[in-house]
Amino acid sequence: MIGKAAVIFKDGSMSFGERIARLHKKRQELIRPVQENPRDYVLMSVRALAEKLQTDPATVMRIVQGLGFESYKDFKAYLHELSIANATSLQGMQATSSDDSDSISHARKALEQDLQNLQVLRNTLDMERLVSVVDKIHHARSILVLGGDMAITLVEFIDYKLTLLGFPVITATTPGKTVHAARNAGKKDVVIALSFRRGLRQTVEGLQRARANGAFCVGITDTFVSPVARFANQSFLTPVEAPFSNSYVAPISFINILFTLCAHHRRARTLSILRKVDQEQRHGYRWYVG
Repeated sequence: MIGKAAVIFKDGSMSFGERIARLHKKRQELIRPVQENPRDYVLMSVRALAEKLQTDPATVMRIVQGLGFESYKDFKAYLHELSIANATSLQGMQATSSDDSDSISHARKALEQDLQNLQVLRNTLDMERLVSVVDKIHHARSILVLGGDMAITLVEFIDYKLTLLGFPVITATTPGKTVHAARNAGKKDVVIALSFRRGLRQTVEGLQRARANGAFCVGITDTFVSPVARFANQSFLTPVEAPFSNSYVAPISFINILFTLCAHHRRARTLSILRKVDQEQRHGYRWYVG
């Protein structure tokens, strides 16, 4: 589990909903609006939140502690992550200016956000943990890559990159294939699951099934409150923030880093493979000769 989650949320294996279920019925009802719309409450002080929920600050603090947070500051940090996970494309679009003549400004903001996402990845990526994952990839019987919806493009990118290096890759991007592939994953396999925001159901359930079977599971997501982060053996956060919808600049950069580490982990093996690749790239029928 990611270190930050362990600090903010004592038991990272439990969702916010599961924590709420442990509260008394009356307190469950009090805090439910916060769970459903975290964005509306994330900036509130404890006094303002108490007023909004029509209760007192002492009761709010007892609820916060009952949920497993050591402080109200930790609770607000968790709400921030929930607001990221629950964000929709419509909310992002509504937050921008409606002035059509300012479209170039919107485009520049999108570019700036991509650069910020890359900077966050650079500042937070734990290379040592990633190297340990690469070692497991090199020793795996097979590598199963799970993802759906927009993340299909990332699944295909990982598939191409790892196949180039001669790894036995299997992809599952539909609910049916995900069920069957995850069921067949076992202790000798590595599973890589990619899903962002709240998490795509097929990907999360495939990840859970594969881990229950003993596979080593790697999660690639954008927030530690994601079920992908909770259920994976190792999780890596790649921000996908954008003016609206998701930006995959940071996840693609992460995949490039993973590919580079895989290539250099056993350099002699990689060079042997690339000598064959070199012949095809120089003389293969796929390439245009003008």
